[in-house]
Amino acid sequence: MSIFGKIMSSIFGHASAQTPQAAPPPVTSTSAGAGSPPAASASTSASGSPKSAAGPAVEPHVDVEAVLTNLAGQNKEKLDWRSSIVDLMKLLDLDSSLSARKELAKELNYTGDMNDSAKMNVWLHKQVMIKLAENGGKVPDSLKG
Repeated sequence: MSIFGKIMSSIFGHASAQTPQAAPPPVTSTSAGAGSPPAASASTSASGSPKSAAGPAVEPHVDVEAVLTNLAGQNKEKLDWRSSIVDLMKLLDLDSSLSARKELAKELNYTGDMNDSAKMNVWLHKQVMIKLAENGGKVPDSLKG
């Protein structure tokens, strides 16, 4: 799994644990009938109802700030996850070494100088927040900029 994938899984996984309401609706939908819904979904999306096809594929927005704030409150170490990619990764119990951050930078198509870790770290934090928002996370603008 990619480093960004681990970041996303850690945050979205914690959110799922905090909101058990997300689990029951799929169980109810699945129990309605296994054979008919796939055919109905395929014909419905083909007829021009992409919202119903996209709805199940996209999880409800995860409040990234709330999840991370909750994790930070449980952490004995004071981490500045709001502005530091290193602290964000530490908060999620991920490898925050320079080599791990360089790998993350490659994944996110960083084009700057990887030897300038300060600039790279600022860019990484911003990009991670933007990518989390693009993948269903609710991220305040203050964390994306």
